[in-house]
Amino acid sequence: MALLAMFVAPELQAVEFAYDAGAEVVSAYLWRGQYNGGLSFQPDLEIGYDGDLTSLRVGVWGSIGASDWKFVKGLAEMDGYNPNTYFVPEMDVMINFNVGGLMLGATHYYYFGGSPFFNWGKFDPVEGSAGTSQTEVTVGYDFRNKCEFPLTVTWNTMVAGDDLVEDTKKDDGTYKRAFSTYIEAKYDQPLPFEMTLSLAIGVSPWASDVYGNEKCAVTNISARLDKEWEFDACSLNLFAMGSINTDKINKTNIFVWEAGDDKLYLQKLNGCIGLGVWF
Repeated sequence: MALLAMFVAPELQAVEFAYDAGAEVVSAYLWRGQYNGGLSFQPDLEIGYDGDLTSLRVGVWGSIGASDWKFVKGLAEMDGYNPNTYFVPEMDVMINFNVGGLMLGATHYYYFGGSPFFNWGKFDPVEGSAGTSQTEVTVGYDFRNKCEFPLTVTWNTMVAGDDLVEDTKKDDGTYKRAFSTYIEAKYDQPLPFEMTLSLAIGVSPWASDVYGNEKCAVTNISARLDKEWEFDACSLNLFAMGSINTDKINKTNIFVWEAGDDKLYLQKLNGCIGLGVWF
């Protein structure tokens, strides 16, 4: 408590209401080195407050893609079905708190329709599920707060929901909670003409079905170039992004030449472009 009081001194307690609202259209939904769907619409709404050294945000983010209807077909394909083969609409509810550069947060991911392989808190490949969800906690630090160095480091761990991995210590096909974790370092470099280049590297430190690795692996190396235009009523953001997942990469999965989202989830090298509007 004493440490927190050092950050939130009396003279810094003045706060003001803040919000962010907008949406992006992306040619592909890329997430932490994974291809999570094709052409998608992704709205975002966050409200909270801003102080001199503290901020709080509560928000909702969603994604629905042109091929998200395929989950109905996926539920019928039980034999040899891979839960990443078909994509579904997603809604995330999040809360984030920042104090003196220290970031604390939680996100609840919900996937409508879901996978027949996952249920809330248990593994059941027969009964299936009406939807799947995961809850993640995040801790991180933004180095711009103290030393003005544009580096952000975050640790993200799934603590509840559909996050299971086969228990290799047993031979009866049982599963245990994986506590899937993703650690990322991101560097933002301002460029001329109000552009920003963001470079990121992400690691999954132990076995995870969420990230598809069986041991510690670099699952994401990405670069994103943003260009922003400011207007009186809103701002526009145009970006291009590329990412590569270095875990178990080989010449057959750098590019997957078969068309369709049901094949592209296997691809290790991905890219997208997007346009966002923010109010």
